[in-house]
Amino acid sequence: MKFRQTASIAAIAATALWAGAQRPFDAATKLHTSQYIIDSFYVDSINSDRIVEQGIIAMLKELDPHSVYTTAAETKALTEPLAGNFSGIGVQFQMVQDTVYVIQTVASGPSEKVGIIPGDRIIAANDTVIAGRKMANSAIMKHLRGPKGSIVNLKVVRRSEPDTLVFRVKRDDIPLYTVEASFMADPQTGYIRVSSFGEHTADEFADAYGKLKKSGMRNLIIDLQDNGGGYLKAAVDMATMFLAKGDTIVYTEGLRQSPGYFTASSSKPDLKGRIAVLTNEYSASAAEIMAGAMQDNDRGIIVGRRTFGKGLVQRPFPFPDGSMIRLTTARYYTPSGRSIQKPYAKGETDDYQMDLKRRYDHGEFYSADSIHLDKSREFHTRGGRKVYGGGGIMPDSFVAADTTGINRYFRELRAKNVINQFVVDYVETHRKELNREFPTEQRFIERFDVTPAMVDDFVELGRSLGVEPDAEQLQECRPFVEGNIKGLIGRDLFTPSTYYRVMNPLSPIYRKALELINNTEQYNALLHP
Repeated sequence: MKFRQTASIAAIAATALWAGAQRPFDAATKLHTSQYIIDSFYVDSINSDRIVEQGIIAMLKELDPHSVYTTAAETKALTEPLAGNFSGIGVQFQMVQDTVYVIQTVASGPSEKVGIIPGDRIIAANDTVIAGRKMANSAIMKHLRGPKGSIVNLKVVRRSEPDTLVFRVKRDDIPLYTVEASFMADPQTGYIRVSSFGEHTADEFADAYGKLKKSGMRNLIIDLQDNGGGYLKAAVDMATMFLAKGDTIVYTEGLRQSPGYFTASSSKPDLKGRIAVLTNEYSASAAEIMAGAMQDNDRGIIVGRRTFGKGLVQRPFPFPDGSMIRLTTARYYTPSGRSIQKPYAKGETDDYQMDLKRRYDHGEFYSADSIHLDKSREFHTRGGRKVYGGGGIMPDSFVAADTTGINRYFRELRAKNVINQFVVDYVETHRKELNREFPTEQRFIERFDVTPAMVDDFVELGRSLGVEPDAEQLQECRPFVEGNIKGLIGRDLFTPSTYYRVMNPLSPIYRKALELINNTEQYNALLHP
């Protein structure tokens, strides 16, 4: 009797709800009614907000791999790196033995103003101990970041001081840079590395480009390796610098969205210098748009490996509580008409995430012959070169992944953070003499050497952290060990560009691009076969 009565009440409630909707019983009404029934009649107390969120996530999972729901906190974490700035204390740090180690302070930033210097170890923020607690970087940032103008009291340990130092830091806006490095690779070739496409990327790029032009740059290497994308506008603005006015950069099209074309608008683009764009399997989205625009317009060559293949357009639909749905509304197409997006099955997100592993297992990272080309999706660049759609941007010059020296011993050293810790300790101990002996970046690049004694100390540090020495494997990975040590020391003393100046010569993709861009015959053969 009670069961019948409860069922009857549910039926009456549901019928009333449907009638109140004054519309046919469609999917939206059914969903709303289901929530009402659960809220009204479920046996135990429930978190309605969480149930609704899980329902949204489940719905989006049935669509495509890039339509997602994010909570307010997740939305902030996703958008902040692209926004161009945040409010904080203005330091670049890393964790060393569960302690926040200051690598660099932002010039004229809050920490530099109060006297915090590279090498300082932050052990507490506003009486919250953050040293020795194995806190994640995200948790530490919650203590260091905060509203502009707010105060954080930091306790700092400095090697040269016997007592703990206390600094009162007033948080301020801190710029986030997406152009990680820029320098002259040789007397006529510039190099610019872009880590992502953020709000100010195009301006940062233009600034770096202008400085390199003043240094005599004629040709340019644009490094988009591991660039996961970002804002479409930033990629369009970058491409505009090298394409003639009116050239198509990318266009979008969807079932419920009319085609939208993005074209170059600059009146003074650089149409002469040679350009090589570096890509790999982690170059995605806006990075693929940039690479595709340069390739399809025959404005530059792509060097490296096939890109990720993320060519779906997400439109944000924010909710008042700060959460958001990012819904796929269209696809990206390169100027020749090819889709950037790799194939996927709706609802098969896990299978989609395994694509890179399949490419690795198939040998694609090591042999161009192993790359699957869909001949049914053949397109042509402006100059008539064959290109293929349906799965990322194919390079004009394939460069196999080089794992020489990346052996078990090196991977264990990296996993135990031995290299970073060695560099931190070394710089902290020798900073004054390093600054005295290497007053300029160029002098450091030319004259600093990682000595055998340093390598011995490094190996012993590894041993103390649980990485047993292996003489044969050390010899094999020694160039990478020494390169990383020198590069990271240079980064601590100067800028992130110093690291890439040291490490790039060890990269086969970089070396190939430099070779091609300086060889007129080889470059033109790729651009005009």
